[in-house]
This record gives sequence, structure tokens and C-alpha cells, in this order.
Amino acid sequence: MSNSQQATGTSDPLYNLVSVYYHALKAAADAQQYIQDAQQAGDQQLVQFFQQSQQNARQAAEQAKATLQQHLGKGAS
Repeated sequence: MSNSQQATGTSDPLYNLVSVYYHALKAAADAQQYIQDAQQAGDQQLVQFFQQSQQNARQAAEQAKATLQQHLGKGAS
């Protein structure tokens, strides 16, 4: 049993998946502030960069969510 599994009572792969999901959602939310800051600074290059970063984070979150649903479904059967 690994240290994180001992500490949380949750298997590492599931814990890791939840962590990736959380951090992707957080990154997407944080990017919104970065976009606003870049807009206020009038830096269109940064606006586009942060918008792309936000889109990437949203895609990662959706993929993590789908994978989490699949793994939770496996445990329910």
C-alpha cells in the first residue's frame, strides 16, 4: 500500500484521476482571470494564449471526468 493510499484510503489511480480532474478545472477557472488581466493590459497575444490554455484545461477536465465515470462504473459492478 502506498503512502497516499494509506493516508486517504483511496487507491492511487483513482486518487490521481480525481486530482487531475480538480487541477484541470482549477486551471480553467484561473485562466479566466488571466484572460481578463491580459484584456485590461491590451495584450491580445496573451489573451489568445490564455484562451487556448483555458480550452486545453477544459478538454483535459472533460476527459478526466469521462475516465472517472468509467472507472467508478467498473467498481459499481
